[in-house]
Parts: sequence; structure tokens; C-alpha cells
Amino acid sequence: MTLKPLYDAAKGVMRVIGFMSGSGSNIRRLLEYQHELEDKVYKIVGLFSDNPKSNAVEIGKEFGVPFFVNDIEAFYAKRGKPRKDLSLRPEFDIEAYRLLHPLEASVAAFGGYMSILSYVLVHAYTGVNVHPADLSVLKKNGTPTYTGDRAVAKAINAGETHLRSSTHIMADKVDCGPILMLSTKMLINQEETPEKNQEHLKKHGDLVIFPKTLEYLAQGRFSIDTDTKIIHFDEKPIPFGVKLEDIK
Repeated sequence: MTLKPLYDAAKGVMRVIGFMSGSGSNIRRLLEYQHELEDKVYKIVGLFSDNPKSNAVEIGKEFGVPFFVNDIEAFYAKRGKPRKDLSLRPEFDIEAYRLLHPLEASVAAFGGYMSILSYVLVHAYTGVNVHPADLSVLKKNGTPTYTGDRAVAKAINAGETHLRSSTHIMADKVDCGPILMLSTKMLINQEETPEKNQEHLKKHGDLVIFPKTLEYLAQGRFSIDTDTKIIHFDEKPIPFGVKLEDIK
């Protein structure tokens, strides 16, 4: 067995690009946590948004971080194609990469980024995404059950009693990359809407494990077995992610 760190801590502070499409609350928390850490192991060096109405500009100015916006709706309109035409996505991602490459980041953090990635960005960075569902709950074919932007509603409708947030490595298929961390369980409030339950989960799940994942990644605690491709945490295999409550 040969373990390779997902990030080599010997390289120093891990440089990260934050990707967002809306309010940017997850990215804001990464920036806040970055300044709370005594050991400055990671640094958000730039922000990217596909939506000119997002808070990327506001957050970038507030924290003194370079920000870049490339309107994906305008990109598709200019080419006379619908946004669901993924054949154009590599071209869009190349434009993003050209903007961000000078920042010399090796990791990308995706917090509410609503555009599906092409191979360009999947392979340009070690991408870390936060998702409002327990991605270790699998279908019979071995793929995650609760993917997509309605994951919380899907879980509630399926009869789940608890929710977890997950962080995972970005892959070619949406929400299907190797799991890194799982938040503590949150009891579903059946008297509240899925949207309200998701708000609670964000506070107690996403905003907790997303910054922790970057911290541990920067410390070199996550690694991959180069033979089996299984992710490890502190040199122990975590094929279904490491649970927050199990971390010492």
C-alpha cells in the first residue's frame, strides 16, 4: 500500500480558490475560519462566480481577496445555446482557469457553485465540495442516493429520520466523488419544510465540516491509496468518509 497525501503539508500554506454562485455563506465561513486558526494552514487566494448577482464581489472586497465573475447565462446566450448543453462547459471552464491560474492555487473549494464542472476544472484542482446530504447512503448500484440540489427534500420524502452534510472530492459525475467528511446527525423536524430543515443542516453541518475539511486537508491528514484509490484519514481507510464525531 502506498499512501499519497491529497495535499503535501510540506509545501506550506495551502492556496485555495473559492467557487460560489449565490450568497456565498459557505465561502464566507471558510474565510472566517481561516483567520480563526492559530496555525494558518490554508489561504483563500481568490473567488470565482458564474453569477454576476452573487455576493462574490461583496465578499472579495470585505476580505481583501481577488474576485472574478464570468456570467454563465451570458456565455451561453452569446453562443445561442441552452445552459444544459454541457458540450460548451469545457470552454467556459477554460475561461475560468485562465483567470485563476496566476493565483497559483492547487485546491478549489465549491460552496454553492451551481454549474456542473467539466473535466477541465475537475483535473485542474483538487476540488472539495460541500453537499447537504449523507453521500454514504448508497443505491443498489453503489452510487449516492441523495444527490443534486433537492437532496434534503429527497431524503425527507424517502423516510429518512436524520440528515448529515458531506464533503467530497469533485469528480466527473455530480456529487459522486470520494467522500471526505460527514457531519454529526441532525434530527429531521417533520413539522418544518425541507427548506427549513436544510437551513438548520447548513448551520450544524455544512458550515462546520467544510472549513474543518480544508484544515485537515492542508495538514496532510487526508491521503489516497495509489493502488486502490481509497481515501484515508490519519492513514486509516475511510471508504465512506470520516465522521466528525470520530475525529480526535
